[in-house]
Amino acid sequence: MKRPAELVFIPAAGIGHVVSTIEIAKLLVSRDDRLFITLLIMKRPFDELFTNTDSSISPRINFVNLPETTDLSCFKFFVENQKTQVRDAVAKLVESNQSGSSKPRLSGFVVDMFCTTMIDVANEFGVPSYVFFTSSAACLGLLFHLQTLRDEHGKDVAEFMHSDSDLVVPSFVNPLPASVLPGKLLDKESAESFLNYARRFRETKGILVNTFWELESHALHSISYGKNPPVYPVGPLLNLKSSDDDKGGDILSWLDDQPPFSVVFLCFGSMGSFGEAQVKEIACALERTGLRFLWSLRQPPPKGKMAMPSDYADPSGVLPEGFLDRTAKIGKVIGWAPQVDILAHSSIGGFVSHCGWNSMLESLWYGVPVATWPMYAEQQTNAFQLIKELGLAVEIKMDFRKDSEVVVSAQDIERGIRQVMEPGSVIRKRVKEMSEKSKKSLMNGGSSYSSLGRFIDQI
Repeated sequence: MKRPAELVFIPAAGIGHVVSTIEIAKLLVSRDDRLFITLLIMKRPFDELFTNTDSSISPRINFVNLPETTDLSCFKFFVENQKTQVRDAVAKLVESNQSGSSKPRLSGFVVDMFCTTMIDVANEFGVPSYVFFTSSAACLGLLFHLQTLRDEHGKDVAEFMHSDSDLVVPSFVNPLPASVLPGKLLDKESAESFLNYARRFRETKGILVNTFWELESHALHSISYGKNPPVYPVGPLLNLKSSDDDKGGDILSWLDDQPPFSVVFLCFGSMGSFGEAQVKEIACALERTGLRFLWSLRQPPPKGKMAMPSDYADPSGVLPEGFLDRTAKIGKVIGWAPQVDILAHSSIGGFVSHCGWNSMLESLWYGVPVATWPMYAEQQTNAFQLIKELGLAVEIKMDFRKDSEVVVSAQDIERGIRQVMEPGSVIRKRVKEMSEKSKKSLMNGGSSYSSLGRFIDQI
């Protein structure tokens, strides 16, 4: 029998990246009992220390919290500064595994898309590297395309800033408007870093992508040749475990009292929040639709402070006067939301979302159509893909950016909510079909099941 193998996973700091990484780790060890996985968790000052409280996680998955690094002046340097800690943690692991032939051998690093500097550490240990790409295959293709334009044709990506031109990108069927490019690609300095990540992807032995063939066949086909390493679509990787939070119980009890598909759910991710003027426009739109709603309303951190949004002690201060009283019978305003539990509930008929990739995969899994309202990162590109490429979403706004001064009008919000809640719409039907395909992809013989098998075979 082949000696057991140990993979070291290095997710980027941030709950979205850690959650997806845990899901792929769980999937891998469930498929092969000779696999062991160690996750090295990086912590920023405002992140909570990661503790594994999930008893369903295999004892063959080990978590190591790396010492905190306080230098947050630049994310790239934050990761760079973790190299010594990663080197020390892996050296300890290798040492403890040398004591017997039944102990696992170090077989490779699986690094997050933002942690490609750790490929250097893998090289020091003489093991191959793989990338875990937590966004879409279309976005991966976009990075590869722009990196080629820069490195082989001397094209400066930052020239697309404030441009109204369209780009022809192989991983998209339709021309991509510059207005929906990820924000980091429109800034000269950060674009350099991002395209350097993409260049390093090509040094690895393979790229695991949190997607599935049936959703992104065009994009996956476009990146599966040439100078790129093998691409393994292994998604959707989702944490579908129910929340045991007390607040979650109160929310779900309220949903239990609502008719099927009658509630629109508004939630903008762990970093999503709005100023008072925008909050009032959302409230006005909800009131005008007369539809039932569940709204996760978060308070922005103080200006200039690097922190997560928080719950309002009393949201009535930012809402139009009397709004909570007038909508008491049809709506519920909450703070933090147990998103998966809510999307899984039969009363949810539509989702107004920031279009984070995890959220998009969750909504598709549960067959809930999305009205797009992207905020940051690659969310504008995700919105474009869902609306224009795949016909799986409606638009409230496709090119909104969190740091802009734009206030989306109540009229636009109302239109988007009415569209996403329309019973029997073509989009609702397509989302339901994609929901079934997403589940089949992970079953024995499904596209992602087979793809993960191919990855395991060559570890």
